[in-house]
Amino acid sequence: MAEGRGRLNLIELLPEPCAPVVAWAADELQKRDRTQTDIYEEFYAKLAAIQQEYRGELEFTIPSFSSFNRYSIKLATLTQRLNQTREIASTLAAKFDAGDSDNLTLIAAEAIKTLVFELVTNAGEAGFVPKDAMSLANALRAATQAQGVSTSRRQKVEKEFAEKVESAVETVATAKGLTRQTVAEIKAQILGVRSL
Repeated sequence: MAEGRGRLNLIELLPEPCAPVVAWAADELQKRDRTQTDIYEEFYAKLAAIQQEYRGELEFTIPSFSSFNRYSIKLATLTQRLNQTREIASTLAAKFDAGDSDNLTLIAAEAIKTLVFELVTNAGEAGFVPKDAMSLANALRAATQAQGVSTSRRQKVEKEFAEKVESAVETVATAKGLTRQTVAEIKAQILGVRSL
């Protein structure tokens, strides 16, 4: 029994040779092209074929339709949560300007990391398969890379801004005859640096 998650359901208890059938069923359920009853009938037939192939050497109980239904509901809930997360990120991205995109990237990356951890922690409950793990690993890697790119881009923009401010202040200082002290104070106000 898995600690903290309660009892494993029959789909989670299926042996390793059944994993491709479970992955197939999850894929079919997500496509939404067929009824759950049709998918279950084929799921049942595929598992029965595995039982026959192993001729009694591999014993397992084929999950009932109600068990399959609960699995389907969990999968649908997970898919809906992922789609909502994607929609929220898209909506936020549309509302942030370029200056705020670094913060949005950091928030999105942290959200993806949290989601990956949550999904891996609840893997059995959600019908998690190796293909899902690979997809999440790729998403996590991309989010981490985005954080790095975002940070370096922000640093580059800040450096360019500082250089433009320096140039503009020096040009105005020369034209207006400002003292070095006044120039240093203007730069300090704009760039947030202390004059030496």
